[in-house]
Amino acid sequence: MGTVTFKQSNTKRCPFCGERIRAEAIKCRFCNEFLNTDKAKAVQAGGAGSSQPARQQRPQERLLFEGKPSLLGMCGSVVKALLVIGAAVLLVRWPVERPVSDLLNLGLTDSRMLVVAEYRLVAGAGLVILAVLLLALKMVALRMTNYEVTSDRIEWSRGILDRKVDNIDMFRVIDLKLRRSVLDCIFGIGRVELITTDKTDPEFTFEKVRHSRRLYDVIKKAGLEADRRDSVVHVE
Repeated sequence: MGTVTFKQSNTKRCPFCGERIRAEAIKCRFCNEFLNTDKAKAVQAGGAGSSQPARQQRPQERLLFEGKPSLLGMCGSVVKALLVIGAAVLLVRWPVERPVSDLLNLGLTDSRMLVVAEYRLVAGAGLVILAVLLLALKMVALRMTNYEVTSDRIEWSRGILDRKVDNIDMFRVIDLKLRRSVLDCIFGIGRVELITTDKTDPEFTFEKVRHSRRLYDVIKKAGLEADRRDSVVHVE
């Protein structure tokens, strides 16, 4: 694979990462920073008399929030699983084949009723196993999800076998909402919903996290600071 090179007179160094880019570029293709903002001008002015690399002039990211979805958010799923298990127990313990046969005039013989009873027991056991398995998978998926909020971006990782990591730049957040039900208020959890200009994740939700009010305030403040720092104006 060939290497693209530029003439020295037609290039410049990015003030953020120090890589050489085209002289007319307004966005670095290496670090994706815009070069026509007040932030870029400040970095250039601060690094003009310094012998250190430009990438060291960038302010360090601050970790503002870190957490996982709370297992208390699974209350609804647990209730549904218990209802399914209760129905399965009734199916196993209640011999419905004879009443159904009499009600529908099926005329099932005793041998056929025994076969139906065996299928009934298998179906009941299968429902219990399925409900428990789905509940366990959801629990593991929640515990494998992690949220991090810094002064510059929102990052989350998830996945059991196939681990995935995504992030949203803080200046792309244009609106956020806090959602808490009565049970959420009792358990101290909540959902924070974001609307962003990110093409991959235009809508993102922090699912049932603890200290959701603090998370809401952190993102709101960090978003305003990012907009001011990068001179971003959101137009509706």
